[in-house]
Amino acid sequence: MKTLRAFLYNIAFFAGSGLLVTIALPLIFGPRRWTNALAHTWTWSMFTLLKLIVGLDYEVRGRENLPPGPAILAMKHQSAWDTMAIFALFDDPAVVLKRELWLIPVFGWFLRRHGTIAIDRHGKAAALKKLVADAEKAKAAGRPIVIFPEGTRGPVGTMLPYQPGVAALYKQLNVPMVPIALNSGLYWGRRTFMKRPGKVLVQILPPIPAGVDRRKVMAQLQHDIETATNALLAEAGWEKPVENSVDQLAPSR
Repeated sequence: MKTLRAFLYNIAFFAGSGLLVTIALPLIFGPRRWTNALAHTWTWSMFTLLKLIVGLDYEVRGRENLPPGPAILAMKHQSAWDTMAIFALFDDPAVVLKRELWLIPVFGWFLRRHGTIAIDRHGKAAALKKLVADAEKAKAAGRPIVIFPEGTRGPVGTMLPYQPGVAALYKQLNVPMVPIALNSGLYWGRRTFMKRPGKVLVQILPPIPAGVDRRKVMAQLQHDIETATNALLAEAGWEKPVENSVDQLAPSR
């Protein structure tokens, strides 16, 4: 039954997304707020279908930790669910994503129009410079900048290396950074079409203030995200030992 529900949701996801984008195609020629509204409508529709067909819902904790004004929102990344959830969790996010997504016909057009921040993951110094410049524009517009510090989805229970892009943004933008933990991978795994019933838990943690030393802030970010993620996994009943323990990452504030 779970396999059937996941299969039906996949059909509904692609059919519904294609229909919505086709109907909304003229919005690409309008102001950016139109594509922002479309992103929220799409997310609401897909999450409603996910709840009705699969039985997968979500809970957000710690919204009071979101600072007013621009901030860097650094999210754990376990699932495609996370990328969808951005538009359910935040009002007008500037999302840092891989540049290849801009090349997808139609979908990529909407991403560009929405003001996403594309990064060339092989561009090194030049890519970081472009990342910071685009993030500065988002900051000037008062938008939160959402980034996955690991850069890609990791299996449940692992801690991938945190990429230099998040540190570069934190140093140059001089805004608070908010760690965000979740356990989405338990229900919507990476590289699989299976979706399982349950409730994804999202924990928005207290912000790290601007101006902390680079090495200290990265250690703090990793410690906060990984510790909270492990707690959310345990709360959901996940018992497999974590290979990359966060106990060695001493918080430094």
